Formats: sequence, C-alpha cells, structure tokens
Amino acid sequence: MVFPSPFYRWRPHPWHGLEVGPQPPRLVTAYIELTPFDLVKYEVDKTTGYLKVDRPQHTSSQPPTLYGFIPRTYCGARVGALASKAIKGDGDPLDICVISERPITKSEVILTARVVGGMLMIDNGEADDKILAVLDKDRFWEKAQDVADLPSVLVERLRHYFSTYKLIPGKESAAYIESIYDAAHAMQVIEAARQDYTEMFGE
Repeated sequence: MVFPSPFYRWRPHPWHGLEVGPQPPRLVTAYIELTPFDLVKYEVDKTTGYLKVDRPQHTSSQPPTLYGFIPRTYCGARVGALASKAIKGDGDPLDICVISERPITKSEVILTARVVGGMLMIDNGEADDKILAVLDKDRFWEKAQDVADLPSVLVERLRHYFSTYKLIPGKESAAYIESIYDAAHAMQVIEAARQDYTEMFGE
C-alpha cells in the first residue's frame, strides 16, 4: 500500500504554511476569514489554524468586502514604526480587504489579490493596518492599480466599517482610522510585515 506524503496528508496552517503570494508585495495571497454576508466575526485560531467564532458583530455593520490576512506576515516593530501615532504593531498577521465584482460567499478560501492601497487603523495605540486589494484576474477591476482608482463611496464604507465594527453601546471606541494610503505605501507595510514575521518566526 502506498501512503500519501505528509505534505498531502496534513493541511498547512493558513498563517505559517501558505505562501505570501506569487509576486509580493504587489500580488499576494489572501486567506479569507469574513465575507460581506457575515454577521459573526470569525478569525483563524493561531494554535490550530482552524476558523473559529470570535464574536457576533456588535452592530448591524457588515464587512463591505472580503476580509482576511496575508500569510507569513506579522505586525511587529517595523510595521509600528511606519505609523507615527502607534507604539507597535498589533501582533497579528497583516489584514487585507479584497474587492471582487462577483459575490464570494464562502470564507476559509485562498485567493490572489493585487494590492492597491491601505488604511492605517490605530487600535489601543497599536498599528492595525488594513491592506486594500482587488481580486487578481477580475476583469471588472483590471484597471485598478491604486486606491485612487477605487470608488470613493466604497473607500468610505470601509472607513466607516473599521471605525465602528468594535463599537460597544455605551463605551467609547479605542479604534480609529488615522489615514488612507496609496499602493506604494501599502507595499512598504507588507514588506515590513514580512520582515517582522521572519524576525518572530524565522523563514
């Protein structure tokens, strides 16, 4: 009897076992945790790599786009240093929002995304960047190369979502959007997160 190799027998951890992308920092892999249809906040369990329920959304807001993270990235000292009002990165993989013309209703999928910009969110004094990207080979978005190529109403929806998705009635939010930045700066953030990952976990 022939047994499959361990590579095929075990599922790789989505944070540590997947490639960062085919042509980083421009074309990156995104592991999707949330879709625009989710009213529950899901995130990858860092120990097992399985998707877990974090919490029901506190408000009626729904994610405007697909939402997940870029594998083999870590928001540490280098990511924090790119944000003047942050004391450090948030200690998580780098978040990414992926825009797609066709509805993608399933989470826990991987895709290739083309980076066009980002948002700097400060959460309790930590940098919690949100990279903005479009689905690669999506002909509807094939001309989008920078955040300026996105509809302003979509960018505002993303800004509003991340400004409010942690709101708890009766409490003041510690998270806010500091700035929206272009593709060039987004790629700097990705490179910083890759270096932070190597320092934290090795190659």
